[in-house]
Amino acid sequence: METSMQPMKENTVFVGNKPVMNYVLAVVTQFNNGAGEVSIKARGKAISRAVDTAEIALNRFLDGISKKEIITSTEVIDTDTGKTNVSSIEIILSAKK
Repeated sequence: METSMQPMKENTVFVGNKPVMNYVLAVVTQFNNGAGEVSIKARGKAISRAVDTAEIALNRFLDGISKKEIITSTEVIDTDTGKTNVSSIEIILSAKK
């Protein structure tokens, strides 16, 4: 994990290798607990799972929530074989005002 990241926002769901519905539940729970905004973050092969998480949450479980912003970037991480580039995505969902 990179330590030079910005301070972690309160309502952030980091997507990894668990089933998509685990992350959907986390997003829905954040909104049900009063969050006005939830950020879904993923890197590398988990990006498609993050997109699935956002779409399932929006289309099946959440009313009055929309995609506010989608941020893509490339992070440089250290591996055993040197430095490598890894794509990352952040999908920000927001309650409609």
